[in-house]
Amino acid sequence: MNNFILFLNAFLSYFLVYAISAVVIVTAVLLGVRFRKIKDAKEAAAANQESQTENQ
Repeated sequence: MNNFILFLNAFLSYFLVYAISAVVIVTAVLLGVRFRKIKDAKEAAAANQESQTENQ
């Protein structure tokens, strides 16, 4: 029984580290996608504004 408790303790410890790492990675990816979309939208708006001023 003692070995099972030690195994369960180690398993839960590694699982917790894995879960926290997964949350950090997913958060980083989602933030990166969000910031990239914002940057692309700003660049598109600037390019659109520039093309409108050239056409006038």
